[in-house]
Amino acid sequence: MSLPTIPDITPKINLDRCDTINMLLSSIALEEIGLSHILNAEGEKIQAFIKSDCKDLSAYLKVNESVNKMLRTVVKSQILLQFKLEDVISLSEVSDCNHCKKHCKDEECHCCHKNCHNEIHIGCHKECLCNKCKQKKFGSIPDF
Repeated sequence: MSLPTIPDITPKINLDRCDTINMLLSSIALEEIGLSHILNAEGEKIQAFIKSDCKDLSAYLKVNESVNKMLRTVVKSQILLQFKLEDVISLSEVSDCNHCKKHCKDEECHCCHKNCHNEIHIGCHKECLCNKCKQKKFGSIPDF
């Protein structure tokens, strides 16, 4: 019997630190959405049970215990997500990923009022500057 051969798979993924932080934030948001679906399903389970004709006290207690266990699990997940969020926020602050840059196609330069032609829009400063005006304002073109 021979050993299996595993192909050399080297995916080329180019993510910088800020992209990775954004992906971590997205994963937290998706986990939160998943937990909200679980909570909704538990609410529907209670509504369906109440609408049923079952009047047995033990059945009510079983449903209550089931929902209680699920809610405890959701709360535990929420605590872990809070820790994860705090870690990602601290990473974001250290990495200086809070800048708001985007391309401002067909917008006017804040200073000279000419078209910026895809120059960088400094969202945090709420102005769009063409390269000439950036040089005038900052002395050299800053790396935003």
